[in-house]
Amino acid sequence: MPETGLRFQCQPGCIRCCDVRGFVYLSESDLVRAAEYTGLTPAAFEAKYVYRTKHLRRLRKPADRQCPFLEQGGCSIHPAKPTQCRLFPFWPELVADRGLWNDAGRRCPGIGQGELIQIGTAIEIASEMERAYPTFYGLD
Repeated sequence: MPETGLRFQCQPGCIRCCDVRGFVYLSESDLVRAAEYTGLTPAAFEAKYVYRTKHLRRLRKPADRQCPFLEQGGCSIHPAKPTQCRLFPFWPELVADRGLWNDAGRRCPGIGQGELIQIGTAIEIASEMERAYPTFYGLD
């Protein structure tokens, strides 16, 4: 009988999910939380670290890495990291498609590890992404 859930456990010292080509998007609450953690006002944090389009905010990418907060030992703002980072790999598109989940598992050694997370719980976790970034999911 196939499993009715997903397995994931972040692996100590691993930063592979952070070192993937792409962008780190920010909700308004992500921006406020990261600003507070870094000791900056939201406006100062945004001026220093954020690129804003008409509908989205994302972290500016330094020339030498994917994220300004990615360091050799991990995320320098780990306790306040953006929703997108905190929820990986429980993104709606990965949770909904076992093939995409397995593809992500080829890059992420934590996928397939740990306790079984019931599919309903995984979907609930993934729904936080939809609430944080409704533009991505056609919800706004």
